[in-house]
Amino acid sequence: MDPITVSVSIAKPREEVFAYLADIANHAEFTDHFLVDWRLTREETVGRGAGARFRMKMPLNRFPWGDANFTEVEAPRRIVERGRAGKYNRIRTLGIYEVDPGPSGTTRVTFTFETLPKTPSDKLLEKLGARTWMKRKLSKSMRRLREVLEEDRGRGARPTIAGGPRKPASQFRFEPSARADG
Repeated sequence: MDPITVSVSIAKPREEVFAYLADIANHAEFTDHFLVDWRLTREETVGRGAGARFRMKMPLNRFPWGDANFTEVEAPRRIVERGRAGKYNRIRTLGIYEVDPGPSGTTRVTFTFETLPKTPSDKLLEKLGARTWMKRKLSKSMRRLREVLEEDRGRGARPTIAGGPRKPASQFRFEPSARADG
């Protein structure tokens, strides 16, 4: 799919907007109208290497699961996320958030999204309306991002990691046996 670019102007400082976007767990809050069932891929959700897996609510989509990982995080101006989607995760995806200062203390967020379909059937499905659908959903997500940051409303559910604590030895209690081998 050719690149899709959407943007929004947010009345918040650039550093605050970037800090919010640099945490991948926050992305579920403003994209949950079309990306659902978020699962984080690691405990650290901020910065390079942070990732998530999610399901896309696209009509007639037989293979809805996809993932995204932050591969470049250049504070306070750019975040690059790469991922995969579709059947056998064969469609590569690329998303780039550019956070630029705007007039009178505002921040301009531009998101560019593109895919690289692997097979002719994947390319055909994209031409049958996926681009239009995706542009509409991404535009709405930018408007929701503005609502979340400016008005603190419209927040969706923030994903968490299932299970208990993940730090090494945080749950494990070693009890030596009564018998001493020696």
